[in-house]
Amino acid sequence: MLQVCLNGARSPREHHHLPVRPEDLAHAAATSIAAGAHDIHLHPKAPDGTDSLDAPIVAATLRAVRAAAPDTPIGVTTETWSTPDPQARITAIRTWPLLPDHASVNWHDTGADDIAEELLQHGIGIEATLQSGTGSEKDFLRSPLRHHVRRVLAEVTDLTARGSTGTAEAFLHRLEPATAPILLHGHAAGAWPVLDLALRRRLDTRIGLEDTLQLPGGEIAEDNAALVTAARNRNPHLRGEELR
Repeated sequence: MLQVCLNGARSPREHHHLPVRPEDLAHAAATSIAAGAHDIHLHPKAPDGTDSLDAPIVAATLRAVRAAAPDTPIGVTTETWSTPDPQARITAIRTWPLLPDHASVNWHDTGADDIAEELLQHGIGIEATLQSGTGSEKDFLRSPLRHHVRRVLAEVTDLTARGSTGTAEAFLHRLEPATAPILLHGHAAGAWPVLDLALRRRLDTRIGLEDTLQLPGGEIAEDNAALVTAARNRNPHLRGEELR
């Protein structure tokens, strides 16, 4: 499975096609799905580009993106940069009139289990975000919810092209007790080497402007669809095939 991560906590100043408004996210989603992505991860944003879990913003975003990609699972973030206080995030989730298919929960954040429990009560799938170097995998593997998540987002925080693969390999070893499917991804200069490792391992993976602004050759990507196209063409044996 190839997920597209459309915007992240980035500012629109970082890329000319970073989608913020619901209509921009809808267009980015549609073109990314057409390019070969199978799942969508996005950050609902206020008009000024800041992340938001406010019910009207989440609803407007989901409504627009679902109309543009009606048969594609859509996930949102519930992480600290949207609303720092965990109880405020739980309160926000309770007010959502439209629900995403899944939501990411940073397991090294305070209150992760409580937020995940709230999502489950609303029928929202959980993506357990575990970051290398934080020890979050230990907390997750002790959590009573570890068997109830849709997938583990194994996020490699080594931003270097040279070191990210080794970091990812070691991280995957520590995650071996996890029973949920693993989506492996990296960031910045580490994004493409980690994606290559995920493809070799036949793991789910992701790409998009949240993780990197650059194509494999170093040039700035025009948009999310260009990154998805590059990911689908990254390994010759995967061209024309569905990623697992």
